[in-house]
Amino acid sequence: MLDINSFGIVGGDKRQLFCARSMSDDGYRVFLTGFDKCTDMLGMKNSDISTVMSNSDAFILPLPVSKDGKTVFSPFSDSPVKIGDLVRIIGNEKPVFCGINGAADNEIISGLNVCRYSSREEFSVANALPTAEGALEIAMREYEGTVSSSECLVIGYGKIGRVLSLMLRGIGARVTVAARKLRDREFIKALGMIPSSVDSIKGKFDLIFNTVPAEVLDSHTLAKIASNAIVIDLASLPGGVDDEAAERMSIKVIHALSLPGKAAPKTAGIIIKNAVYNIIREEEL
Repeated sequence: MLDINSFGIVGGDKRQLFCARSMSDDGYRVFLTGFDKCTDMLGMKNSDISTVMSNSDAFILPLPVSKDGKTVFSPFSDSPVKIGDLVRIIGNEKPVFCGINGAADNEIISGLNVCRYSSREEFSVANALPTAEGALEIAMREYEGTVSSSECLVIGYGKIGRVLSLMLRGIGARVTVAARKLRDREFIKALGMIPSSVDSIKGKFDLIFNTVPAEVLDSHTLAKIASNAIVIDLASLPGGVDDEAAERMSIKVIHALSLPGKAAPKTAGIIIKNAVYNIIREEEL
């Protein structure tokens, strides 16, 4: 069993910063790098990579690990850490907690002792709430009417779809939810919303929220249901909308990715921290 008393947080956005602050408040020594352009460090200090490497028992990388396949995702740094240097310096002895975002991230960090916090069930469940709140905030900002009196469609009844549909219904919107499973459609009906299958959506909507990572909103579907709608796509890239068709029809599409980090970075940072702690307990690190 490892004795983890210190964490090195390499790169990331405000989620990692709040994660660091919370871990420090829990009594851990926390070292950060990749925040040299950050104007509010929450009382934390940015260090150089060598200081972080030499003083940390375990490391936390962001979600996604990288956007260019070469450097750690570090929007608050002009000199992000190179992935190759990171793999060479850390090796496979110390645990590295990562937010893996697809096969590309897996490949570039293959030489590390990786623990995937983003693949945990409690992580995705907890992130559904800030994602739904972020989607609602976008709708309130972009839609010229009141969301509470709008016709809303939520496509998909996974974790995000469940939370978002109840949130919309709670403020008074008329909500249709498209779900593949008959069981889910019965739950939707029981909760006072309008059930629909994903393949046979009907109606005209003001706001459409997609959570399905497949092209469910093709040109034919958009023409039937979205001619006057704002489409907020929450699905991971490439998303669920035929963007070319939407542009041709003058339908506004907003690809809303990484909403927890944008809408509620403090909550999202604590969610990362809790997932890391759970891994440490379960794996007896």
